[in-house]
Amino acid sequence: MDLNIAEELLLLAHTESDGRRLIDVTRLDLALGGALLAELAVRGRVELAGKQVAVLDRSPLGDEELDAALTMIAERGRAQKPEWWVNKLKSAKLRERLLGRLAAQGVLGEEHVKVLGLFPAVRYPERDGGYEREVRQRVQSALDGSDPDARISVLIAIMHACSLDRKAFPGADKKRVKEISQGEWAGQAVAKIISAVNAAVIAAMAGAAVAGASG
Repeated sequence: MDLNIAEELLLLAHTESDGRRLIDVTRLDLALGGALLAELAVRGRVELAGKQVAVLDRSPLGDEELDAALTMIAERGRAQKPEWWVNKLKSAKLRERLLGRLAAQGVLGEEHVKVLGLFPAVRYPERDGGYEREVRQRVQSALDGSDPDARISVLIAIMHACSLDRKAFPGADKKRVKEISQGEWAGQAVAKIISAVNAAVIAAMAGAAVAGASG
């Protein structure tokens, strides 16, 4: 079973034992929206044309979340910037669908609990740790100096944008993380859109913080 980048991000964003989030849902949801857009770029379906996202290929990928995102972008009446699409694609429902899919596939468990004995919540502890271990090994190898492929570079860049890298890989060299996040590791076209997505996630988080402070 192949996981998409958003699903890999989710595994790293939750503790293995009890499925608690390492970052808040605002940052996580924005990161997931960015991960979908970034993966479409890595797979040759979209590119950054000037400052806007353009569709290169409408062929489905066989992943319902990625295909839905691609259709949404392709059917949009006019081109939009990456930050617009990050905000459009992110949602709590996307996060819940991805977590539910991982649970249905046996990667995660699904436990209904009550926080403080009152508030219902769902936790997603790991059931099959092999998937996260494999992702961690690829990320760690890149952080240790090996040349990352496009998918791992995307994952590291988005983790950096939402500050998950500090939680999931606390010992990582900050210069190396920044180098991967900004490097020309996947060809010029993909590198441009991932850089734009990275900036869009950061900008969206800043906007959410301002809105929360003024509300």
